Amino acid sequence: MGITRIVVLLYLLSSLCQAATLTSSSHSSNPNRTDLEAAIEDMRAKSFYGFAILLQMLNATTQLALRDITFFIPRDAQLSNISIAVGRLEAFVFSHFIAMPLQFSDLIRFPTGSMVPSGVHNRMIRVHNHGRAHFLVNNAEVTVPNVCATHTVKCHGVNRVIDYGHANLAS
Repeated sequence: MGITRIVVLLYLLSSLCQAATLTSSSHSSNPNRTDLEAAIEDMRAKSFYGFAILLQMLNATTQLALRDITFFIPRDAQLSNISIAVGRLEAFVFSHFIAMPLQFSDLIRFPTGSMVPSGVHNRMIRVHNHGRAHFLVNNAEVTVPNVCATHTVKCHGVNRVIDYGHANLAS
């Protein structure tokens, strides 16, 4: 009877350890999943499918590590109104981010007129800060703040494709 108890106890202990391992791995982030992949999932969850697809296409064709950034992501309706040449995909996506991971509460601290470098060399994003209800980056108003908020990638939905004036980065 003593050996049976030990076997049962070892079985229960083994089962308990396996359950604890499975629980902890399901609650922790997948170590193979990047912050960018998590951000893409967040975009999809909030119906920003078009930009999520563009990021997946870019991620599949480049070895770029998109981290420590804030994306300004247009809605699908705005993306459907433009055409993006395959060779311009990177420039288009890069024109919609800044190289700082900022929550909306951080963004609204920028005073109106602040110039922040975009992900495209020599392209600046001008901040127009009229409070939480009316915050613009160039011509695009932030309408859905904090779409994604991983550690290194933040995203905010905007009501249009960011315009840089005469230089069109889409075509």
